[in-house]
Amino acid sequence: MRPTSLDEVAGQSHLLRPGSPLVMLANPDAAQSSASSVILWGPPGTGKTTLAQAIARSSGRRFVELSAITAGVRDVREVMQDALTQRDLYGQSTILFLDEIHRFTKAQQDALLPGVENGWVVLIAATTENPSFSVVSPLLSRSLLLTLQPLTDDDLGILVDRAVSDPRGLNGAVELLPEAREALIRLASGDARRALTALEAAASVPAGDAQSAESARPALTAEDVAQAVDRALLRYDRQGDEHYDVISAFIKSIRGSDADAAVHYLARMIEAGEDPRFIARRLIISAAEDVGLADPAALPLAMAAADAVQLIGMPEGRIPLAEATIYLATTAKSNAAYLAIDAAIADVRSGGFGRVPTHLRDAHYPGAKRLGHGKGYVYPHDTDIGVATQQYLPDELRGRRYYEPTNHGQERDVQARLEKIRRILDGS
Repeated sequence: MRPTSLDEVAGQSHLLRPGSPLVMLANPDAAQSSASSVILWGPPGTGKTTLAQAIARSSGRRFVELSAITAGVRDVREVMQDALTQRDLYGQSTILFLDEIHRFTKAQQDALLPGVENGWVVLIAATTENPSFSVVSPLLSRSLLLTLQPLTDDDLGILVDRAVSDPRGLNGAVELLPEAREALIRLASGDARRALTALEAAASVPAGDAQSAESARPALTAEDVAQAVDRALLRYDRQGDEHYDVISAFIKSIRGSDADAAVHYLARMIEAGEDPRFIARRLIISAAEDVGLADPAALPLAMAAADAVQLIGMPEGRIPLAEATIYLATTAKSNAAYLAIDAAIADVRSGGFGRVPTHLRDAHYPGAKRLGHGKGYVYPHDTDIGVATQQYLPDELRGRRYYEPTNHGQERDVQARLEKIRRILDGS
């Protein structure tokens, strides 16, 4: 059912307008030398391979396909050399379609540069991962980045209807009932390949006594679809962009105290097969960064959840992960400790530090006392209240405040106590 021309492509209308780069690339009358290499970025089943093959068929260019899973630098160089020969001897331009370019190493991607830069090939590269992270900058700057969107319900409906009637598909062998059509579209989640695979599987399920009211053809029902496909495709790539989007939404939901949203994103990661240890690590970071000293119990609880997942594994590990997620989302929050360490690091990096005050320096090695180390140091435990008026920061940073506690949760008590401590330390 793969389209043979751009006219048959369903979806991606934003990339197929008259005069767009892909349309011009497919035009056999367009100047061969003016063609630009493109990187097609989008989820699986949105038409990356389809577009590349349709362009090659329409343009009359020589078409070479490589997969980054199996190809190496040697294969790339051979394609480049052949393309150069075809151009110089026969005046024929070559389209190189490279699937899953994100799997290429930096060295392998660098091998593409001479051919792309000199126009030996027109590169059409496909990736499901954000090219900003997975494609080297020189190659990215020499190519047009085109983003493919998940197919709409209307697009999927066109594909399914065509597959039922087209000779290349089921050739009208079955009647697709409206509820079955709706189920296929819903289960596909914007993925054309998923929709067609589900349709094929449903068509192979014995249809029982169900028949179309209009003909004797077997009628595909929603039950047939449910039997063939047990759940909707979850759009999640553990190595790709969706991975970062979901974990970002997960952490921001916890930070925003929305326990329901946090549990939802937790479920998406679990169902997609995300490493539970990764989720546990993010919970530990959230407990330290977003909850902080407003609830000192949050970090030990997150650590306990991580230990539990490590000990019992999945699927039972989902329970302590959920408990930690809900606890962090619903408890008081403060990022004051996080801001404090970042502010201190910023000072150190910018040169904002000085010598350790003499009375705080190590006085235990021979000759230290002669240098004045430790002289004048007041041992806090010798005082009635356990705090002595004394300078601890270097002279250059005297009076600098890094930690500013909030009035959230247990940090309210810390705030009041710290104000008293600072007055004693300053001698005020």
